[in-house]
Amino acid sequence: MHRHRVKRAFDIVGSLALLAVFGPLMLVLAWMVARDGGPAVFGHRRIGADGRPFTCLKFRSMVVNSAEVLERLLATDETARAEWLATRKLRNDPRITPVGRFLRKSSLDELPQLINVLRGDMSLVGPRPIIDDEVSYYHACFPFYTRCRPGLTGLWQVSGRSDVDYVRRVQLDTAYVVGWNFWADIGIMLRTVRVVVKGSGAY
Repeated sequence: MHRHRVKRAFDIVGSLALLAVFGPLMLVLAWMVARDGGPAVFGHRRIGADGRPFTCLKFRSMVVNSAEVLERLLATDETARAEWLATRKLRNDPRITPVGRFLRKSSLDELPQLINVLRGDMSLVGPRPIIDDEVSYYHACFPFYTRCRPGLTGLWQVSGRSDVDYVRRVQLDTAYVVGWNFWADIGIMLRTVRVVVKGSGAY
């Protein structure tokens, strides 16, 4: 229980500090995203601690009709379908807007999740939030995922991110939860800075 209080206190202080630093940039990015007439911030249903759903916030990086675009692509492109099934990511994703590509490469699309952290939906560090369709990938490891709040960053992000297949991602998430300690979180955040600057595994 004590470690949960320490982690939550760190999340509150850290998210407030980061919002103060990045707030002006977030306003500029919101304006850039909204210029195509769509919403600046996109909310998506994700699974949180104890299996509770929450709305995960991101700057919109995709076209407004992204679901239809993905459905058509997976129905007609066997290579893209295989890549999607293996990683839930597409290296050449036709749904992503030009501004969105920059946001994803720089990881700036995830800045609104600082609000999720402040609200208690997420933590600064933890497994990345998943959707209902991804639960089956976790198999017997899913209870480990639900033990903690999903993270703005995590072990997966600093270990290859989208270049890592989903089996390895589950292993990393489980290892993080089982071996959690405060200083490991600090280390992951420091490593995240390096990964974001390099743009490693982000697309």
